[in-house]
Amino acid sequence: MPHYLHQVAYSQAGWNAIIAQPQDRLEIVRTAIEKLGGKLVHGWFAFGEYDVIAITEMPDNVSAAALAIAFAGGGACKSVQSTPLMSQEEAIRAMQLAGECGYRPPQTMPKAA
Repeated sequence: MPHYLHQVAYSQAGWNAIIAQPQDRLEIVRTAIEKLGGKLVHGWFAFGEYDVIAITEMPDNVSAAALAIAFAGGGACKSVQSTPLMSQEEAIRAMQLAGECGYRPPQTMPKAA
């Protein structure tokens, strides 16, 4: 199954709710992930731009998008970002295909006199 990186930043309301009632949010979202056919590989609270970082395995982009939409639509998050991840083998294959696809960058055109 494809892997995804999910980065979530809580809104003020989200933080207020967690402070009022501390809880293991990763265990709570695990249920939603599993209902979408996925698996929570690992998750962490973090300092910085994002408050929660999670790696999931999801069946496809639609399931990963559904999870991101659910996070964003819940009102506790001010920012949600989901990034598809590639294995080393997939990345190498992508590099090979890039070299074979025939793309050429734009060339500088001489300026008309």
